[in-house]
Amino acid sequence: MFRFKQFTIQHDRCAMKVGTDGVLLGAWSDVAQTSRILDVGTGTGLVALMIAQRSQARIVALEMDKDAISQAEENIENSPWKDRIEVIEQDFTTFVSEEKFDLIVSNPPYFVDSLECPGKQRTMARHNNSLRYDELLEGVARLLTDGGRFCVIIPTDVSESLKTQAAVLGLFVHKQLSVITTPGKPPKRTLIEFVPDPEVTCDRKELLLEIERHQYSPEYIALTQDFYLNM
Repeated sequence: MFRFKQFTIQHDRCAMKVGTDGVLLGAWSDVAQTSRILDVGTGTGLVALMIAQRSQARIVALEMDKDAISQAEENIENSPWKDRIEVIEQDFTTFVSEEKFDLIVSNPPYFVDSLECPGKQRTMARHNNSLRYDELLEGVARLLTDGGRFCVIIPTDVSESLKTQAAVLGLFVHKQLSVITTPGKPPKRTLIEFVPDPEVTCDRKELLLEIERHQYSPEYIALTQDFYLNM
């Protein structure tokens, strides 16, 4: 298990364990003025729970993998926000909702061109065979409110391609955070907030995770200290 300050994540049956990507997305996504939020590919329920801690919104946590679904349901049931989070077993490409969402978040499958992991469950979680980026963006464009936001964390090397695809669907970059693991290294992950507004300007920033091994930067501590026990 992984203990946070206000909740605990069990992840023994889930292919993807608690990791920095999910924590960054859950802490960074703008939850202001949101009443309905959608978490695409919730996995353990980590991002949904982090966002529940930061907001008063009702959250739909979408997942395809049955083991992940049961794990997310367990984690949410044992949290303070179980009445505001609904776990739904559904393929995002066929998901429909009568009401649109003010915020959509996703830590999607990635490593587009890499070798697949052993085991079907882990492959589904780590690769975008089950949900391609174009399918993710098409669903977001369909389900997002006019003033809504879509926040995603992706490998930096596919960020420009994603932004190009998003613009075709009427989604434009409002904020971008490049994540650098250690000083002198290029960013490996990028957090992006898209909005359906072609006139928006982009606020680009960088976040350094560690000043040196096991010494976190003040910026990373400030972002995550409401969650990590030892921050």
